Amino acid sequence: MPNKIAKLFKAAKIGDAFKKGDLVAIKTHFGEPGSHTFLRPQYSAKIVELVAKKGGKPFLTDSNTLYIGGRTNAVDHLISAARHGYVFPVVNAPVIIADGLTGRDYTEIKVDLRNCKTVKVGSAAAHADSIICVSHVKGHIMTGFGGAMKNLGMGFGSRVGKLEMHTSYRPMVKEDACKGCGRCVEHCPGHAITLRGKKARIAARKCIGCGECFITCLNQAIDPGEWSSNEKGQEKIVEYCYGIMKGKKDRMGFISFIVDFTPLCDCPSWSDHPVIPDVGVLASRDIVSIDQAAADLVNAQAGFEGTKLDKDFLAPGKDKIQALNNVDWRPMLRYAEELGLGSRKYELVKV
Repeated sequence: MPNKIAKLFKAAKIGDAFKKGDLVAIKTHFGEPGSHTFLRPQYSAKIVELVAKKGGKPFLTDSNTLYIGGRTNAVDHLISAARHGYVFPVVNAPVIIADGLTGRDYTEIKVDLRNCKTVKVGSAAAHADSIICVSHVKGHIMTGFGGAMKNLGMGFGSRVGKLEMHTSYRPMVKEDACKGCGRCVEHCPGHAITLRGKKARIAARKCIGCGECFITCLNQAIDPGEWSSNEKGQEKIVEYCYGIMKGKKDRMGFISFIVDFTPLCDCPSWSDHPVIPDVGVLASRDIVSIDQAAADLVNAQAGFEGTKLDKDFLAPGKDKIQALNNVDWRPMLRYAEELGLGSRKYELVKV
């Protein structure tokens, strides 16, 4: 795999995204403690090596999470990254949490778009000379699938930025499925959930729409409600990508790994079974085309039986992405193309 990454890096001209002496942010996801399908640190290690060889100054980075977990603040986040192997000498680059100790270290960038007038991104992202976005492609309850745009826009959003991207969503409790275990109460960052009569109750006035309850519940007792029609949330992620790339579009590179494609992202504290075989790795200078290609390749695969993927969607060509979380994933790509972030048309060149 490291040799293949090197070939892709060269073929996609990722090295043209930075100059000698540039501070190069390698945006990735270190994985929530308890999960095991996050990207192997050896993949990032090769990218670090290639950047350094060309004279760049690479650092690994991500922003803190909105929900309560192992990456809510920089101390826990750094410990989680280290436990997952993102440490010297496995990866020869420092880890810098983009939005600082408690998620308050962010830069506000003016965008004046449909949903956001400004975007609030981790300062390390704003101040980096170049960015290489290294993504693990998998399912996602808000965007259908998590690829380069989800990794960049949501991932580099500060904690207050993530809140802004999530606020269109309000979950509801399915009482017949709720076991009263209290996991959602423990993990709710807005303290909006209580147990009454051994059933969870969500106070709408306190709910911040972060999705932690949906991810945390092991009994599928949380109905995402508006999340199944979430075009506005996807648009906000695109607008955050727009802000991050503003003045930096030619200083961006994207590498996406379509391996261990699980129903949810790498934020839960466990890993579900992948629903398709591993496909491979994509590299591009175009954030829209790489996500479109990733989605097409995922849907072209034959699905695994006995997974979250319904049997009616196992055949190659079926829309597995929409089937997993009942989310239309196309609005994000359409809006990104509309804003000029890239093109949905692409040529797939095998290396």
